[in-house]
Amino acid sequence: MEMNKLIAAIEAILFTMGNSVDIQTLARTLEVSEEEIRNAVQEMSVRYEQEDRGIRILQLEDACQLCTKKEFYEYLIRIAMHPKKPVLTDVMLETLSIVAYKQPVTRLEIEKIRGVKSDHAVNKLVEYDLIKELGRLDAPGRPILFGTTEEFLRCFGVQSMSELPPDPDPVKMADFKAEAEEEIKLKLDI
Repeated sequence: MEMNKLIAAIEAILFTMGNSVDIQTLARTLEVSEEEIRNAVQEMSVRYEQEDRGIRILQLEDACQLCTKKEFYEYLIRIAMHPKKPVLTDVMLETLSIVAYKQPVTRLEIEKIRGVKSDHAVNKLVEYDLIKELGRLDAPGRPILFGTTEEFLRCFGVQSMSELPPDPDPVKMADFKAEAEEEIKLKLDI
């Protein structure tokens, strides 16, 4: 493999992986020798230094990793201090409201209420620290129980779950559902 293409491939792999990658793994993946990988990594290190780039190659015993130069840590800290707030989609908000009102609740119970799979929404809400695993239900398969977090309370400006609006009246919900179903039928008939 031509050196520039090899360097580009290594750079792409290291950037994507984030952590260190073994020289042996790189060689096997790129179908070149370990010596070619070591030469390419050394060339990358020299280029990054000569071009005064913001990144460098950290060479460990038998692995390497892309990382930032120490002199730029101050800027990284500044930007990390102002994290972007996660955007909650309608699906995520619907899932979050089910968890908030029905907790502790399993993924299956969420999906029964929503009528569709909720894996992605649940995973994102866990990632955003708005819901968490509370334990496992004592039932076959021992499904995970989910509930809201302190971060949920902070984000929605409440001190406790008791401050949330009350559950909607089941009769009103049934009427709303019937209206929505009728509206859908009308749209489909057009």
